Amino acid sequence: MIRNKILVLTYWSYPDALIQTYTLPYLRIIRKLDSVESITLVTLEKHREVLQDSNAKIATTLYADKINWKPFYYQPFGLRGLWMWIKAGVQLYRLIKKESINAIHCFCTPPGAIGYVLSKITGCKLILDSYEPHAEAMVENGTWKRSGVAFKLLFALERLQTKKAETIIATTTGMHKYAQTKFGVTIPKFYVKPACVDLDLFSKTIQKDEKLLNELELNGKIVCVYAGKLGGIYLREEVFEFFQAAVEKWGDLFKVLMLTNHTRQEIEKDCALVNLNPAVIITRFVPHHEVPRYMALGNFGITPVKPVPTKKYCTPIKDGEYWALGLPIVIPANISDDADIILRHEAGAVLTKLTKSEYERALSTIDLLLKQPEDLTRSRIRKLASTYRNFQIAEQVYKSVYSY
Repeated sequence: MIRNKILVLTYWSYPDALIQTYTLPYLRIIRKLDSVESITLVTLEKHREVLQDSNAKIATTLYADKINWKPFYYQPFGLRGLWMWIKAGVQLYRLIKKESINAIHCFCTPPGAIGYVLSKITGCKLILDSYEPHAEAMVENGTWKRSGVAFKLLFALERLQTKKAETIIATTTGMHKYAQTKFGVTIPKFYVKPACVDLDLFSKTIQKDEKLLNELELNGKIVCVYAGKLGGIYLREEVFEFFQAAVEKWGDLFKVLMLTNHTRQEIEKDCALVNLNPAVIITRFVPHHEVPRYMALGNFGITPVKPVPTKKYCTPIKDGEYWALGLPIVIPANISDDADIILRHEAGAVLTKLTKSEYERALSTIDLLLKQPEDLTRSRIRKLASTYRNFQIAEQVYKSVYSY
């Protein structure tokens, strides 16, 4: 059996939820495999106090899970970003040689570009995880231009890393065909691992907290919960138009509980654009371990991912969390495999258009679900998390990837 010494590349900072709730749970699974001898995690830090880790709290926490930590100071795309990666590349090359690292495991394609270069130079096997389109997604959400250097460079590197990778772990089944169509590559070792959810943290035993309901004045209300950001890859104005349609349907009964770090001033500005009373929306920013307690207050959730073509291949983390708590979901069509799952299992409403009439149709669907026995609905929907988002899926994938 090969003893794998793994260098894990990410484009995220240690405090980021994508490290805490998405990357680290998978690394703990990988670290438990008999074939894995060591893991070194690379993060990009936007704040120097995190990078310096003066009291070694982060390093100690990771080392308790037998994970080494190699942070770098983040610089955005451009000359400074290029210089950052040149310096980081030299250090990582030396680390690979010193520690006899034989596998480079990349979460998403931006760090996969660096992983590709390092694997070519060192001969390490390249493993792409959470594989989905990034370059085209950045064009679709308006951040990059298709004619721009950033798009052309990353798209070319996505093709190269797809050809080079020994194993690819995608977020949806459709990425196999995407690679064939866009890159002319048929992936030989292909696995699918959607964003899994901690079914112990988002547990079926979590009940609505009466004290919290009273504190937030949500008793007897129809509550739409949303955990996340607005804008960028997510809809913004359309979300508030949907909320306005819900007010027109349910009146004072309707409330929104938004778990976000957007300021109250931002939310009120968004409300003003659609003539929505901002009192309808309650905002809180809570640590992830508190999210289930707040999310469980909801009657249904919303996943406002922009319905652009590449989002067919994404994996919204929040869907698994909603499902685990038994919440129906409102989601645009063609988002991940999730929209089809929701439609097939009658577990919410799928928006085929972003129009008022479609919002009204979706709200009627939710209304019918809410009139069914709550315990039965929540139990039925929770099974979706167990089926499609269970960490056992990740365990089987990583065992297949590394146990040889």
